[in-house]
Amino acid sequence: MPTSNNRSHKHFQLDSAKLKRAQKALRAKTETETIERALDLALAESRSHRIAHDANRRFLLSGVEIKDVYGNLDE
Repeated sequence: MPTSNNRSHKHFQLDSAKLKRAQKALRAKTETETIERALDLALAESRSHRIAHDANRRFLLSGVEIKDVYGNLDE
């Protein structure tokens, strides 16, 4: 987990059972580490979706001809 010197003190009301499940799933030692890892995952997933979306857009704009060899796209 990347450490950051740019921390701020926040107060949240969180579901404690959900936080404990996330802590176990993320193998985090503390609740703070759990939240940090969850935020890192959310940011990574967002970046991944953006990259895939951009690649898909470029593919569609490239003018490539898509041949439906199974006949599923005509429906």
